[in-house]
Amino acid sequence: MRKFTLLLCVLATTLVPLAQSKPAAPSPDNPFSTFNKVVFGHMKDLLLRSAEKMPEENYSFKPVDTVRSYGQIVGHLADAQYLFCSAASGDKNPGLKIEQTKTSKADLVAALKDSFAYCDKAYDGMTDAAGSQMVKFFDRDMPKLGVLEINNMHDYEHYGNLVTYLRLKGIVPPSSEQPPQQPPKK
Repeated sequence: MRKFTLLLCVLATTLVPLAQSKPAAPSPDNPFSTFNKVVFGHMKDLLLRSAEKMPEENYSFKPVDTVRSYGQIVGHLADAQYLFCSAASGDKNPGLKIEQTKTSKADLVAALKDSFAYCDKAYDGMTDAAGSQMVKFFDRDMPKLGVLEINNMHDYEHYGNLVTYLRLKGIVPPSSEQPPQQPPKK
């Protein structure tokens, strides 16, 4: 029951913002891989905007000593993109250790952008047929598309962390920003 509830929460946080932004319809030939790619695109936008919104001086902020700092979460997300997308692509994980080696906002935002570009290749090249191919991931057999879906879930999980940190600093997270006002129709 707990896994089902978690799945519903993940789907709700995915589908509501996607419905509001009216993404392109999934390809009829590859509906699962296309939808997975659309979700990833939405997450890339939210994560990058979150990384850019937090001021440099708050990148070392952590609400308590036992959790990652804001910057460490951004670095962890970049590292994870390489982990998940290399597994789905069949590449060797470059193992850049961004979380342990980068601390400045500029370096972490750049690393996050680079990791998204790396993952774009995996999502862009994925089809439903290729996504059904099995790979070893965390000592389990898993379809490639499943690995990319776990990447999306992991991104949402840590976006929740970033939202909390932003709010603690009085900053409105990207998913809560008001859309720009449309000029009145004449």
